[in-house]
Amino acid sequence: MTDRDAVPFDLASMRKQYRAEGLSETELAATPVEQFARWFKQAATDGGLFEPNAMVVSTADAEGRPSARTVLLKHFDEQGFVFYTNYDSRKARDLAENPYVSLLFPWHPMARQVIVTGVARRTGRDETAAYFRTRPHGSQLGAWASAQSSVIATRADIDGAYAELAARYPEGEQVPVPPNWGGFRVAPQTVEFWQGRENRLHDRLRYVERADGSWRVERLSP
Repeated sequence: MTDRDAVPFDLASMRKQYRAEGLSETELAATPVEQFARWFKQAATDGGLFEPNAMVVSTADAEGRPSARTVLLKHFDEQGFVFYTNYDSRKARDLAENPYVSLLFPWHPMARQVIVTGVARRTGRDETAAYFRTRPHGSQLGAWASAQSSVIATRADIDGAYAELAARYPEGEQVPVPPNWGGFRVAPQTVEFWQGRENRLHDRLRYVERADGSWRVERLSP
């Protein structure tokens, strides 16, 4: 990199001072999903976040090569966290080879993060179809038009595919669920709640699943 290409910012000095209020063990819910529901409600209502359900999904292939991307959480309950994708995408191919996954909710305006590690399994076709029917018509067509993660020559290729589908399935006509599209449910094994604190002495409380399905909580050094 030349001087002309240098970043015009002093990255070393870029930092924010986080809040004084912390997170204590006595405040936590009995299960990580209950605690997540508390924080998510705050993030969705007064967290100042554009898409509070956006999360970074990190996977690794059979050789351990990692990749990450942002997707939208579409459901969560005690069984896990659900997102949808093309089953031919890179993330889905990774999960077919290595089902262990990490989810990161980066709620920066609130100085909070939630980090989930667990195992991903495909949702059933009935559950997938039920969610697909809730998507806007254009998004349903987009699921057919995009061979996600594949190389295409030009933007015109995907725009043309979408136009053909729009002519075949006009607004108001039911779009079938693509056979290679569906959901993954991530069953959590650990869930960490990270609260930014002053002087980088953050609070990190992590739920860890026991063999009997119950949870223990451990505090991590920041």
